[in-house]
Amino acid sequence: MEKIVSLCKRRGLIFQAGELYGGLNGCWDYGPLGVELKRNLKDYWWRKTVQERDDVLGMDGSILTMQQVLKSSGHLDGFSDPMADCLLSKARLRADQVPEQDGTAVWYSGAKMADGWSTAREFAVLVAEGKDPASAKKVARQYYAQFMPDKKVSPKVLELIEDRQEEVKGTTRFNPENGSLLTEAKDFNLMFQTKMGASADDNDPNAIAFLRPETAQSIFVQYKNIHDSNRIKLPFGIAQVGKSFRNEINPRNYTFRSREFEQMEIEYFCHPDDGMRLTDEWLEARLCFYEEIGIPREKLHILDVPDGERAFYSKKTYDIEYEFPFGIQELEGVAYRTDYDLGVHQEGSGRQLEYFDEETKERFLPHVVEPSAGCDRTVLALICEAFDEEEITNEKGKTETRTVMHFSPKVAPIKVGIFPLLKKNEEQVRIAKEIQKTLQPWMTVFYDESGAVGRRYRRQDEVGTPYCVTVDFDTIGENGEELKGTVTVRERDSMQQTRMKVEELLPWMLEQIR
Repeated sequence: MEKIVSLCKRRGLIFQAGELYGGLNGCWDYGPLGVELKRNLKDYWWRKTVQERDDVLGMDGSILTMQQVLKSSGHLDGFSDPMADCLLSKARLRADQVPEQDGTAVWYSGAKMADGWSTAREFAVLVAEGKDPASAKKVARQYYAQFMPDKKVSPKVLELIEDRQEEVKGTTRFNPENGSLLTEAKDFNLMFQTKMGASADDNDPNAIAFLRPETAQSIFVQYKNIHDSNRIKLPFGIAQVGKSFRNEINPRNYTFRSREFEQMEIEYFCHPDDGMRLTDEWLEARLCFYEEIGIPREKLHILDVPDGERAFYSKKTYDIEYEFPFGIQELEGVAYRTDYDLGVHQEGSGRQLEYFDEETKERFLPHVVEPSAGCDRTVLALICEAFDEEEITNEKGKTETRTVMHFSPKVAPIKVGIFPLLKKNEEQVRIAKEIQKTLQPWMTVFYDESGAVGRRYRRQDEVGTPYCVTVDFDTIGENGEELKGTVTVRERDSMQQTRMKVEELLPWMLEQIR
């Protein structure tokens, strides 16, 4: 993972937001290559999900969301995570993600000094099984030293007031990093709140808005408008790609869990009798999508979320998980949300959202199947899956390491590298630049004339360019008329080279990258 993060920064895929000023935790900027990769992923998702289907329409909803929408959806009252603070380091942890631990809990009621100073505060340290409970004293002294009037005095002079020791099993009350006691868990609302209007009154609930925590709610709110304006029958879906914002307690694992992220989401509306069947059909469609963009099915895990762990309104939920270097984590959820969403918005707005079937004369509230993918998580999965270091033998017979990104041509940031063999050869340069101008309207290309051609290949391998085109002496006919007008096309993964006519390049490349 360290090598991947280093490569992403060195080659301009991903940077930490605000890095010049120390960085903004949980936020990331995509550089020139990163934004191409992300755009290619979103474009391919949109093409497969919307353009190539007759039953899915698109929309682009507002990021700012009114309070009433989130009140009805349940986000205003229930969109929170349990939070606990480390009493020693002040680190903030998700209370439901603290691992269970065994050991000896050493409890203290306070500390004092020889000069009469004392403090009465309860504190505890968890000492792992097999270790001396006396080792808790160092952590305890560090905690009580925070309250000493003279910060220059060493914590070692503190006399600890030990209360008791107890053996514990499966406790989640202590920070696994340092053994310190955690505060009691409390709910932490994950939404970013803001004020609307220049003269917004702090006491006016209509002046409060939120950065949307998910893209789904704008789809539900616009369901009726989209249905009525497009004369479409059930089943049909509404798709959206867009930013969402969650004030995560503990952003981690690079871009995997961020405070600002992008979703690729479909809300598929259907008859209540079809919900379970369509959930399974969408699961298979999504697995095929990941295979098409270069994530093999054997690296994906399907978690059928059990009853007690699903959202209360969900009748069926599948989590599609990927084997990241830091563990198996969720890429996408495919959830059968029943009629919960339209039901709460129908009640909250007082507007009728039922569907009337002209053929059966049946009136009902549509059910919803939701395939919801994390765009940034999928980009990270593509990077992790593509990264490779190969031991190869160069033309001089020496072994060297080739860093290569095995991106699918569908999503690769640069589709083609274009090289003149010699930059001093005017004819080679002219033809290479003509090829560049021919391909550029259709795909992202990179022209490179500096350094040996082998080094140019390596530079393109490192950013995942699937094809390189070299204009050489055969192209300009210096080695005979037979190969004149042809170029060398080198394939990244096999490193095999073939000859191709210049006029055949565009149609051939378009076929490869589709």
